[in-house]
Amino acid sequence: MAQNETRQDDMILSLNSIEVLYDSVLLAIKGVSIEVPRGGMIALLGSNGAGKSTTLKAISGLLKSERGKVSRGEIRFDGNLIGDFSPQDRVAMGICHVIEGRRVFEHLTPDENLDAAAPMSMSRSEMASEKERMYEYFPRLAERKSSQSGYLSGGEQQMLAIARALMTQPRLLMLDEPSLGLAPFLVTEIFGIIQRINKEEGLSVLLVEQNAIAALEIVSHGYLIENGRVVMHDTAEDLKKNSDIQEFYLGGGEGKNFHDIKHYSRRKRWLS
Repeated sequence: MAQNETRQDDMILSLNSIEVLYDSVLLAIKGVSIEVPRGGMIALLGSNGAGKSTTLKAISGLLKSERGKVSRGEIRFDGNLIGDFSPQDRVAMGICHVIEGRRVFEHLTPDENLDAAAPMSMSRSEMASEKERMYEYFPRLAERKSSQSGYLSGGEQQMLAIARALMTQPRLLMLDEPSLGLAPFLVTEIFGIIQRINKEEGLSVLLVEQNAIAALEIVSHGYLIENGRVVMHDTAEDLKKNSDIQEFYLGGGEGKNFHDIKHYSRRKRWLS
């Protein structure tokens, strides 16, 4: 029992066999269990529609707006059950969810976006200090801080979305497909910044990605989700070596092109 309690204390987030229902009919998540250690970086990998984004929404409490609910299992943050907490309560606890799609206030400047994201309790001096910290992490934003955000590049908007999230001073940062639609050099830059923040500040990170190549370079462990179930969990290094992961997610299969990897029809060995 003592060992279990110690392990639980080491985890900032734990999901235990959660199921998610939409419209009380559609079972989207089927018994998913994952853990994020304090100060750790974990990836949730899988193809489009596998259940990755739904898992994040279950954690951040955003399912209700989409007529979804956690119908079974438990979610613990910092050891506390949070299933009945509102999204606002979860943000106040330190959970921040950067939703897919680079959602920023396009009519505001990056500087004004950061102001808008700051908690009401933050003083002017604290806000100024936090913004300078964001500009240090994201020098591209510092160069464009007075421009209208709608005119920023896709990569710059993604940086702004992450910086806005960090202004809330989260303890757990959840990123949903931050590499989507970005050039490889921008993905490398953004993931390098996330890795730096994790190391320098001990920020826990749960990264949802289809881009397994980029994700496995910066995380310690990964979970592979398919059809609403976790089908594999291992260290990043071992996942990169796994032949099935190489074939379907890393492009290492002999005779496989990108279309084959993304839209394969053969049943995977781990599901057979």
